[in-house]
Amino acid sequence: MPIIVNLDLMLARRKMRSRELAEAVGITEQNISLLKSGKVRGVRFETLARICEVLQCQPGDLLEYRPGDDEV
Repeated sequence: MPIIVNLDLMLARRKMRSRELAEAVGITEQNISLLKSGKVRGVRFETLARICEVLQCQPGDLLEYRPGDDEV
């Protein structure tokens, strides 16, 4: 998929664990893991906004478009 999720990179920059983010956002650690791996079909804007609030970042810091990265 040409949309790349850089959540793991942002977590590392903020020295935060997935568990801490999950608790702060109010979603399960399993959902954070799925989001990090890019194995989700979508994310609610409310959840994305909360993640950005907790990590003090912009949505563009978490999501990246790379044309040509289509999975076969």
